[in-house]
Amino acid sequence: MMNVLAINSGSSSLKFKVIEFNESPKTATRATSSNRYEGFVEDIGSAARLTLRHAGKTVVQATSPVSTHAEAVRCMMQMLEESSKLEGRDLRVDAVGHRVVHGGEQFREPVVIDDDVMAKIDRLAEWAPLHNPGSIAGIKGARAALGSHIPMVAVFDTAFHRSMPLVATSYAIDEDLAKKHGIHRYGFHGIAHASLAGICAAAVNRPLAQLRLITLQLGNGCSATAIDRGRSVDTSMGFTPLEGLMMGTRSGDLDPAVVGHLARKEGLSVDEVERLLNERSGLLGVSGLSHDMRDLLKAAEGKPDSRAALALDLFCYRIRKYIGAYLAVLGGADALVFGGGIGERSAVIRARICEGMGWCGLRLDPVRNQATVGLAPGDSMMISEDEAPVACYVAGVDEEVEIARDTRDCVLKGQSRK
Repeated sequence: MMNVLAINSGSSSLKFKVIEFNESPKTATRATSSNRYEGFVEDIGSAARLTLRHAGKTVVQATSPVSTHAEAVRCMMQMLEESSKLEGRDLRVDAVGHRVVHGGEQFREPVVIDDDVMAKIDRLAEWAPLHNPGSIAGIKGARAALGSHIPMVAVFDTAFHRSMPLVATSYAIDEDLAKKHGIHRYGFHGIAHASLAGICAAAVNRPLAQLRLITLQLGNGCSATAIDRGRSVDTSMGFTPLEGLMMGTRSGDLDPAVVGHLARKEGLSVDEVERLLNERSGLLGVSGLSHDMRDLLKAAEGKPDSRAALALDLFCYRIRKYIGAYLAVLGGADALVFGGGIGERSAVIRARICEGMGWCGLRLDPVRNQATVGLAPGDSMMISEDEAPVACYVAGVDEEVEIARDTRDCVLKGQSRK
């Protein structure tokens, strides 16, 4: 048995789960692990909200000043230890897994964290300035709270996409410059896409090695991935998480000449244009109203010519284009899988994305689709017609279980080598 603490650090938040594994990695499946505790610390840097759940029930809910990720980890450990005592059990943590957004060229798989790994992750912060620093702070906080004798593993969002072929990762720019500066398509949201693929495989009761899947992780950040027999072969995000689908505040795909044009016409620096494309574009930029899909759905009701309606149309149209492209890449698909806040909760958006896709065998069941709004992590629901050639599922993404599983396997692999 192994207890793994999975920590998912964001720029101002920290999610966590304690997962109890009961079997070896060779025999373990998604059913052989159990979730002891889960929770989060939100709004780090101000009056943070602290939540802890056990057996599906909220056992701690509080507000407390938390200024750093290190303090958030201390609050997390305090909640876990006090709740374990009330349960009559000691809190045992055998390993800790940390989500790290960018693994760069160096990391192709999960790795046990030492000082050298920490230094490399720190240097990669330039490529993921909103996320890698939070991961580093979470790692340092966990080390301080648990001690250096507990093995800690970095699980990288980019690692899942390292299986993409060269033709899918390359940009059509000068090869010498690309190599000099590490410019190629890394892909992101890898942990989430791996989770969606695994949940779908369990739902259809077939091995991943037999499936062609298109997974859609749709939240404030959005991405699509083509998965062939368990391996990512193409994904929408590229060198940074700015490429690809239209998102809450990010533009997604854009003619590169727009950057220079805006810089010249508006007198903006390159950094200012990047901030514009990352923070004031997407749903927010097109609608001029909000980055929140719920706000835009309300604003567009009965107003087909409004900016909010255009934002929704553009959002769905871009995703539909990627589905078509990935059907070509895969030579067809066994299933389309929706995940993320929008993917799980908006039946209207799912229906609009799949509208007119009957030509490829993708046909939603309107009743099933409308009835599926928000799922527990790890759960799934089929929303397509029974006889549709391409099945369609909604899945509750469970990044923390994916992190914990990779952590367990990495630690056990290291022990077997000793």
